[in-house]
Amino acid sequence: MTVDAKDFKNAMRQCAGAVALVTVGAEHGKRTGLTVTSACSLSDNPPSLIVCVNRNASAHARMREEGAFAINFLHEDHALLALTFSGQKGVNGDDRFASGQWTRGATGAPLLADAVAAFDCVLAQEFETTTHSIFVGEVRGVSHAAGAAPLVYLRSRFHTPHEIRDAVSLGDLEARRLSWSDFS
Repeated sequence: MTVDAKDFKNAMRQCAGAVALVTVGAEHGKRTGLTVTSACSLSDNPPSLIVCVNRNASAHARMREEGAFAINFLHEDHALLALTFSGQKGVNGDDRFASGQWTRGATGAPLLADAVAAFDCVLAQEFETTTHSIFVGEVRGVSHAAGAAPLVYLRSRFHTPHEIRDAVSLGDLEARRLSWSDFS
């Protein structure tokens, strides 16, 4: 049985995702990037992340060429940046970096200075699927802003955790004592 693409998309819209900018390009004028909710940690040994990128995205080929990229997780004040890098503002390539405070990582990849967390990565592996590539990045540098409220994408809108916190049940005291490491 094949799942209808529309049904799949509607189901995925019910799953919250952290919003990140994947950025690439060491030189001004040659930078680009895109907005994703498909970035997550892979391992802490070596520290690495994965990100899924559509092969039609301008950043896809550049990530291969540069062999490096950054994943910048956004905070609640970055919604406009997320829209800009998603292409919804009609801004492309290096022009997307006109907003925000940008630095260069050790790999040369653009890092958002006030990101919730920013990971400077070298391309370690790539896996191709029908429409996307899964890029594995080994982390060469990291920064984070403790206490910043992350930007989350849920049901086709941006949110912050405090907006959805009341709907989450924390469960009983024993459940709250469990740590994430108990499950991984």
